[in-house]
Amino acid sequence: MPRNLVNNNQHNSDCVGLSQFSLVGRVAIVTGASSGLGVQISRALSEAGADVILAARRKEKLANAAEELNCKFVVCDVSTTDGRKFLIDEVINLHGKIDILINNAGTSSTMPAENESEEGFRAVLETNLLAPFELSKMAAHYMLPQGSGSIINIASVLGLVGNLRIPDAAYSSSKGGLINLTRELAAQWSSRGVRVNAVAPGYFESEMTATMFDNNKSIDWIARHDPMGRPGRPGELNGAVIFLASDASSYVTGQVLAVDGGWTSV
Repeated sequence: MPRNLVNNNQHNSDCVGLSQFSLVGRVAIVTGASSGLGVQISRALSEAGADVILAARRKEKLANAAEELNCKFVVCDVSTTDGRKFLIDEVINLHGKIDILINNAGTSSTMPAENESEEGFRAVLETNLLAPFELSKMAAHYMLPQGSGSIINIASVLGLVGNLRIPDAAYSSSKGGLINLTRELAAQWSSRGVRVNAVAPGYFESEMTATMFDNNKSIDWIARHDPMGRPGRPGELNGAVIFLASDASSYVTGQVLAVDGGWTSV
């Protein structure tokens, strides 16, 4: 057996335990962090010991979330080049490094495809696909030289399967693209210490899915089609994110972890 393989096995056996999930001393950026899943993810990272920087456009909501979580925040629009550069520059000025990037900011354009405009479709791609690529590239300029980093893209089950109830070609296309972008960046960077993975949530209540949760008909529809018979509950995404952000997933890259109650399994 090659000597380096023996050493790696020895190292891994020494690391087994809950300490693998610790994020103490690591700097994490979470975009779209002013509400919903972004706040929940930020709270989980902070509780695991990370220094979390919340990023979003809405200053008042962002400031309230940052105060609640005792985190720093950066007001920016990641759908723009200037907004993305401002965010990365601010984090480097604050901490001098980036260890974790959570690309969570997203938008949708729910309508039948035959009514979708080119401008509307493009706007969704700007936020959901181009922004994660550009932010990942900017973060990688700091992660690659340090030989470590974890990038987690918040995709969707609608990047894996179609959906009859919610017509949104732009959103589904952007999330499908984000999933394969995850694989490509992982292939390019993982040998240099930077892992890239994605989480594909099923139906969780948030601002974007508010219309799905404001009536019993939609909730019943989710219950009938999801093998667990219910939508996701607050906090049920956190374990997947902490796993992928931490050393517990040190040999995991280019993967898509569906947290969907089995939605994509049937």
